[in-house]
Amino acid sequence: MINLFEEQLAPYRRSLKEHKLYSSINTIKKIQIFTEYHVFAVWDFMSLLKKLQIQLTCVSIPWKPKGFQKASRLINEIVWGEESDIDHNGNPMSHYEMYLNSMSLIESDSHKIKSLIKNWDINLTADKNVENEKLPDFIENFLKFTFKIISLNKPHITSAVFTFGREDLIPDMFIEILKNIKINDKINIQPLIYYFERHIELDSDEHGPLALEMVNDLCGSDKKKWNEALDYSKKAMEMRIKLWDGILKIISKE
Repeated sequence: MINLFEEQLAPYRRSLKEHKLYSSINTIKKIQIFTEYHVFAVWDFMSLLKKLQIQLTCVSIPWKPKGFQKASRLINEIVWGEESDIDHNGNPMSHYEMYLNSMSLIESDSHKIKSLIKNWDINLTADKNVENEKLPDFIENFLKFTFKIISLNKPHITSAVFTFGREDLIPDMFIEILKNIKINDKINIQPLIYYFERHIELDSDEHGPLALEMVNDLCGSDKKKWNEALDYSKKAMEMRIKLWDGILKIISKE
């Protein structure tokens, strides 16, 4: 079934790999703009990841087995890498924090993402929290889709969106970004380059294959689950394309 998935998603993947956004990120100013908006995808990825961990493992007391023996091991390995990796200086931190640090060094604006996290009210819906920040439509819609997936509470759908909408895509996209990033002696861009290179390494060799295995395990022989997983994977890739379109539109004004 995974091979069928790859065939069905190939047009979306091709659109992302060949997106015009990558060639447009060719000045420090444009890198700053890109990171200012891409950071939302870095952050909400962690919420998607933690939802999977909650669904597949026990994170409450007293501990009780959830019954997803294989999938729980796979997701815990991915969480370990994403939530407590090693940065370019050898310090342990999450990939989100790593990205924020690199944004600071290139003087990118991070107040929008920090405001969203700081003002998040657990008594409000995810949609309302996002709407309160008055973000661009393409960011708002991207975040709303992620939290819709989280609210469905279906592990096979969450894992499919996580895998085909995120982990399986990242190496191709980040390789294209790195082709066009220009080194500037006045701005320390190396930590950002490290972030992209680290993801290419992890998602190609470790996280990507683990995520594919997790989807296969959670869908099993259930045709309905496979169909739902495919449908939402397509939607996830469509949302990524719209995210790239939105960032490109802003960058093109520079």
